[in-house]
This record gives sequence, C-alpha cells and structure tokens, in this order.
Amino acid sequence: MLDANFWQDKANSKNIVKEKKLFEDLVNSHKNSIQKLNDIEDLYQLAIEEKNFSIQKEVFENIKDLRNEVKKDEIKCFLSNEADILDCYIEIHAGAGGTESQDWADMLRRMYLKWSDNKNFKSSLISEHKGDEAGIKSSTIKVEGEYVFGWLKRESGIHRLVRISPFDSGARRHTSFASIWVYPVVDENINIEILDKDIRIDTYRSSGAGGQHVNTTDSAVRITHLPSKIVVQCQNERSQHKNKETCMNMLKARLYDFEMKKKEKESENSDSTKSEIGWGYQIRSYVLQPYRLVKDNRTNHENTSPDNVLDGEIDDFLEKSLYQIK
Repeated sequence: MLDANFWQDKANSKNIVKEKKLFEDLVNSHKNSIQKLNDIEDLYQLAIEEKNFSIQKEVFENIKDLRNEVKKDEIKCFLSNEADILDCYIEIHAGAGGTESQDWADMLRRMYLKWSDNKNFKSSLISEHKGDEAGIKSSTIKVEGEYVFGWLKRESGIHRLVRISPFDSGARRHTSFASIWVYPVVDENINIEILDKDIRIDTYRSSGAGGQHVNTTDSAVRITHLPSKIVVQCQNERSQHKNKETCMNMLKARLYDFEMKKKEKESENSDSTKSEIGWGYQIRSYVLQPYRLVKDNRTNHENTSPDNVLDGEIDDFLEKSLYQIK
C-alpha cells in the first residue's frame, strides 16, 4: 500500500484494502478479547473478596459473551482460503418428484434467504424457473457479505426432506430431494479467460409477473460454455445487456470453481471426505414426519427443531462442517 502506484489500479487496491481491514479486525478483536478476559478476572477477584454474588453472576454472563466473541474469531481463522472472503452464488435445483420436490427447493431457497437476512447480508435473485403448480424448478441467488462463500461452501450437495405431503390427498409420507451448489463470485484479481468461440449465447423472454409488469422483450440471457458444458442464465434485469454481463460474471465464477475442484481432486492433500455431488450423495436430511429431526450426514450434528432450521438458523451446521475441514 506504500507503493506510489498502489492507487492506480482501483480494483486491485480496493480488494487489498478490504483484505487488510479483515485482518485488522481479527487482530483487534483478539486484543480486545484478551483485555476483556483480564477485566473479567479482576472483577471476579473483587467479587470473591467482597462476597458479592450479584457481581459473580454478572461475571459468568460476561464469560458467556466473551466465549461467543472468541468463537466467531476462531471460525474466521478456519476461513483462510483464497476464495473464502468472496461473495457467492447459490444454485438450487429440484430433484425428481414433480411438485413435491419443487416445493422443497423453494423451502431451501427461503432458508438461505432467511439466513442471509439474519446475518445482515445482501441477497438478490439472479434467475428463477417456477414449478408447474408450486415451488421452483431451479433458482440462482447471489449473497454478498464478509466470508459468505467461506460460510456456505460446504452446503453444496443433496438435501433430503421427509414429510407428510401437503399435495397428497391421501396424506402419505413423501421423500423429496433438491441439490444445492455454492460457488464464489470471482473478483477482478482472478483472471478467467473466456474465448468467444467457446460460448453460445441464447436470449429468451423472462418469466415473471403478469399484467403491466409482464416482460415483452427477449431480455433473459443464457450462456453455454461449450468445452465444459457449463450453462448459466440470468433474467432479473430488464436490460439484456445487464443480464449478459451478470451471466458472464457467473460463468467466470463457475469456471473458477470448476478449476478449484479439479485441483482438489488432483492434490494428494485433498480432504478424503469430499465426494462428487450426485443424487446418491445426501449431505443433510430434514425429517418432519414421523419424528422431527435435522441431521447432517457428514458431521452427525443434529437439531430437533426443524422449523427453526428452515427459518435460517443453520449456523450450528455451518460451524460443524467448517471444523471438520482439515
């Protein structure tokens, strides 16, 4: 940052300043935690000498608060990979099963949006294909905030729901599947070259609300990367140009994620617990009937309040999965 030409490259300097702030916040938080611990210890000694039970109770509450602060810093230390500080895209796809699975995909999207709101992160809808009767066939959302990709990167996989179907007149129990794919929003520092000959661009009419808001132009954009067969699409903007720009950013992110995963497989130090994302690989089960339980199949972490989990309270699952990373 002391270089005379540092501010010439605004994009690069912005990212370095952001990274510097993250490290400074972590160091300052650590120093503050040590100071608070010393203050708590002094207060506790005073409470013991004066046999003041109300202050002792206050000390125990302060210890709980400090423990939570230290835990947050500890988690940030686990988020040390290059892409962890980046924003992310979340792709949600309904599995086989028609309306039931499409409704489940919509429930998962709501869960991640609620989690984002709870964290005061910014979320936006990139594309969506509604179900025939209810729910969604697929959806892509973008979540922006500190360490978003680091938090959510282990959510990629198959999520399984067991419940009494609200769409079954016989009130029978159904099992539904939906896939989640999380990948980082690449910044300007990560150079991804995309050749014109390697992509096919298609335009189509955006699906959306009817009436005066109906989209009468072919503003939605779909880009296919021919060598990798990766397909991205965007329809959230009225402008075809803006949708194309968003699609290109998504394609860069997908290609970056594709290359990172390929390197992980080739590396001898790659985590042996990583598996190919496929319909036979379920990372988490949400059971609403005949009992109520959410269980992560990788960490064995359980929660007996599925309603709270589906309302976005998934931090415990995210933390456990991060601790499992070696």
